[in-house]
Amino acid sequence: MIETSPSSVDAVERGGSPMAGPRPPVLLPPPARPGEPWTADPYARALRTGRGPLYLRRLAPPALGAAELIPLDVERWCAGPDPADTGVLRRCAGPVLDVGCGPGRLVAALAADGVPALGVDVSPAAVARTRRHGGTALRRSVFDRLPREGRWGTVLLMDGNVGIGGDPAALFARLRDLVRPGGRLLAEAAADDVDERLTVRVEDARGRHGRPFPWARVGPTALLGAAETAGWIVTGRWTADGRPFAELHRPNREPALRHATCRHMDLPAAVCRDRTVG
Repeated sequence: MIETSPSSVDAVERGGSPMAGPRPPVLLPPPARPGEPWTADPYARALRTGRGPLYLRRLAPPALGAAELIPLDVERWCAGPDPADTGVLRRCAGPVLDVGCGPGRLVAALAADGVPALGVDVSPAAVARTRRHGGTALRRSVFDRLPREGRWGTVLLMDGNVGIGGDPAALFARLRDLVRPGGRLLAEAAADDVDERLTVRVEDARGRHGRPFPWARVGPTALLGAAETAGWIVTGRWTADGRPFAELHRPNREPALRHATCRHMDLPAAVCRDRTVG
């Protein structure tokens, strides 16, 4: 007769062998890591279907009475231009660069009207949808090297994209480098007069989400302040369907940076000659 310990009796009752010893633990797969922002997160799925609901979840700083979930208007972005959009498109002088073009409704509309236009977006789904609807788009960040730098007639910054990078001053400075002297920036502000620097993530109604990233929420007053600091001239303001917009221009004539800056940075003279403002 084989003596069995309580653990071996338990093993027999569970259907195992008393000589086999304890079963090894079952190894579960690690939880899936959140996807890259705007690329492998619920945003890509929403653009493929053309439907939300979709949100930015505020992670930091604490909400302190503000909404933790900021709705994203996916259905409007995936539809054709509405009357508020059309008012912006009428102010465009080509060629036009749409920064954060999303599903491409504005780029496609400009192309249909014969206006040269390019959309840039970090989302493969956004670029693909823009191309399917007749627009031209590149998968690229606005801070990457872009075609026609310094020669765009108009830059569009719509649908909350003033929040890109979480630093509106840096964004406006970058956009100023993209347009030609005398070129314009058509920018949409948040409906509320806010000025926030946030850490957020894209999230859907089922709680699926991507990785955190920096973002900004900028209302009309803060938008104009950041733009003027970057050297833009405000030439128009209006509101349509509750959405505030501003028209800004890069000055036609601008002074060169002082060569003292170049000497401080120990740059060659040839580089200094190219370091002009804008």
